[in-house]
Amino acid sequence: MSQVQGNETVKLHYTGKLNDGQVFDSSAQREPLEVTLGEGRLIPGFEKGLVDMKVNDKKTITIPKEEAYGEVQKELFQKIPSENLPQDIKPEVGMGLVSKNPDGSERQLRIADVKDGFIIVDANHPLAGQDLTFELELLEIK
Repeated sequence: MSQVQGNETVKLHYTGKLNDGQVFDSSAQREPLEVTLGEGRLIPGFEKGLVDMKVNDKKTITIPKEEAYGEVQKELFQKIPSENLPQDIKPEVGMGLVSKNPDGSERQLRIADVKDGFIIVDANHPLAGQDLTFELELLEIK
């Protein structure tokens, strides 16, 4: 029986949890994830966890933040004057915003703090700074 070596396309179900057991993502109620390993679409620790798995294998892996979304980077917090926000937005902590970069690409931001006259936005990935646990079930190796 073949096993995952590193550059195959695989199909799998997964459930991702935080340290407190809270589920942040799962494929259980939708189509399985199909991805080609080695393309950089998965966090490094997730790919490593799939190596050597065989079809129908199930396992739980813990991925340290360094192999997930990294540490929270202080330089990705930015102060934005309130007058720069659209008039129809009432900013609240945790609210998501989208910023357009000069090249036309978009960047996801979260409001980290709301002060009088300005807000603090956070451009870190929402899971930065956290170790992650994944339950994996390999369904197919293509």
